[in-house]
Amino acid sequence: MTAANRLVALDILRGVAVIGITVANLPGFALPQAAYFSPLAAGGTAPADLAAWALTFVLVEGKMRGLFAALFGASLLLVVERADAAGENGAAVHLRRMGVLYLIGAAHLYLLWYGDILHHYALVGVAALLFVHAPVRLLLLAAAAALLVATIGGVGLVAAAAPATRAALEQSFGRPPAALLLSEIAALRGPLAAGIAWRWGHDAGPLAGLFANGPETLGYMLLGMAAYRTGFATGAWPRARYAWVAAATLPVGLVIEAALAAHTVARGFAVPAVVTASFALGPLVHAPMVAGCAALLLAVLPGTRAGERLAALGRTALSNYLLSSLMLAAVFYGWGAGQFARWGRAETYLLLPPSWALLLLWSPAWLARFHYGPAEWLWRSLARGRPQPLLRSPR
Repeated sequence: MTAANRLVALDILRGVAVIGITVANLPGFALPQAAYFSPLAAGGTAPADLAAWALTFVLVEGKMRGLFAALFGASLLLVVERADAAGENGAAVHLRRMGVLYLIGAAHLYLLWYGDILHHYALVGVAALLFVHAPVRLLLLAAAAALLVATIGGVGLVAAAAPATRAALEQSFGRPPAALLLSEIAALRGPLAAGIAWRWGHDAGPLAGLFANGPETLGYMLLGMAAYRTGFATGAWPRARYAWVAAATLPVGLVIEAALAAHTVARGFAVPAVVTASFALGPLVHAPMVAGCAALLLAVLPGTRAGERLAALGRTALSNYLLSSLMLAAVFYGWGAGQFARWGRAETYLLLPPSWALLLLWSPAWLARFHYGPAEWLWRSLARGRPQPLLRSPR
């Protein structure tokens, strides 16, 4: 396959990952932070709300984030190899890109949403550079080790969910004190400055996220680098082989994810059950699901009209990630419509069809006239220290 065709496969996967992350992030914009993991915190526990939580947990949570991180790792290799082939220092190019991405992510974190992943990817991406020349076998072994470290950390959280430390964990994974919930609601329904002050005062900070989630993210990035090296992520495999991978991983993974969701509900969203499902077992279960999801998409979408739309979305992934945050923040935060914590969990998903439609429509229209998405252009220009050409030449 040509290099251009191989890039289409990466772009399709990236486009799906952005759409999936929008689903995962939606409760994080609409509801208090603890409700992201537990419906007991806010958003309702009616059957429709629990069904919305369960479907997101089984199909999206952790899987789309893992896919996005894996594609980040694949793109890391692509950027470094292209820079080296052009006579540049690929490592230096990558590190400049990570520095600019960190600044973009930090602005997103404090101005719009506590759940930003860009600054986190920038930090983990520096560590992933150490593996840029590693063979596939070493990448897979290192990925397995990183995911095992993440699992051990999750088991440690479960052990910490004892009565003596339960109060602190309840604030993040259970039912926070009413005063804390009310202060968060008041801040995010208030003006922009109030929301920024809340995030600044309550976010644990980039380094805390690095230690808590870094091993899992690094594991997915290394898997993505291996997938790039083997041709899996670039669409180079026969479609029958992709279908076989999907059939071998997705049915078992879905059954395990559904069992974890059922166990969490049966335990009444007790903190140990929530932490076990999302952190102790999540890294081990999500990795095969990420591979299976990618394989299914590459078996079905390349060469289709839907694949073309998703590829355009994937080529503007950074812009679309930030745009989706801006749209959701405008609905729920006080500087916009001020609907924070006013909707039930199930109701929030009504926003998905129009959000997806906008992302899928504007991306190809923009790329018809411009080389890069606006955020991609800014990232590329700042990392290279000079404005990059943006407008396409008229045909």
